[in-house]
Amino acid sequence: MKISISLFFLLILLNGCRTMPATDAPEHGTLKIATLNLYHDKDDWPRRRVQIVEEFKRERPDVIALQEVIQREGLVNQAEWLAGQLGYAWHFVSTDPPGKPMRYGNAILTRHPVLLRGEQRLRPLDDSRTAGLLRIDLDGRALNVYVTHLHWTDQGGPIRAQQVADLLQYIAATSEGIASIVAGDFNATADSPELTSLHGGFIDTYGSQHPDADPVSSSTLNLKYYAPKRIDHVFYQRGEFTPVSSQVIFNQADADGTWASDHYGMLAILRFQSAGKD
Repeated sequence: MKISISLFFLLILLNGCRTMPATDAPEHGTLKIATLNLYHDKDDWPRRRVQIVEEFKRERPDVIALQEVIQREGLVNQAEWLAGQLGYAWHFVSTDPPGKPMRYGNAILTRHPVLLRGEQRLRPLDDSRTAGLLRIDLDGRALNVYVTHLHWTDQGGPIRAQQVADLLQYIAATSEGIASIVAGDFNATADSPELTSLHGGFIDTYGSQHPDADPVSSSTLNLKYYAPKRIDHVFYQRGEFTPVSSQVIFNQADADGTWASDHYGMLAILRFQSAGKD
């Protein structure tokens, strides 16, 4: 059978389209969120940030929660730099006042319109801990995202419990009945006593998806630096979401042996339980 040259190339093109991989973009009604402790500017930040940007460009999370974000003389705010590379909006919170030569804190990045920004200090005030809030418009649906980074010492359970209480009080005062997510570095496993009060309204995404995960594969502490422990979490509000998936990311060095951070990251996909505005 004879076919024209134009038809021949058209058939090749169509066949190629059929074999292309399907997009992994989140479907409507879902949220993709990542959290990562940046390890501020330790080790080789100019090299580390390359793989962080590349991974986030591949995954395109709706929201990214960051901890240990720093800016200082000669170093642009890390959240601002990452947001510029990704084309995201950014919100940075710190106990260091604006204009101070060095500022250190948490941040939230998003590729969606921002509706509201907020922040709150957590007690004790000399521990320099905060909670940040970014309310976004996710395809016509309002969503609250809270970021935090709790006290770090092994003996600091009571301090973390106080900070969780302050965080929950802040959420109650600002959520306005809108579905909420809490993400960050809690410096405690999800089942730690100091996080008990959080479980009343929120569920550990990774734990709900991987109840029998072993400590090594589920660790968010980089095993090059620490013993295995999962202390970085995404908590979703009860009754508002159904978890789709949750995985540890940034748990491999790049081709040059550079790690993204001294922590691994967490990536979760959640589905809203109720229909949103179209």
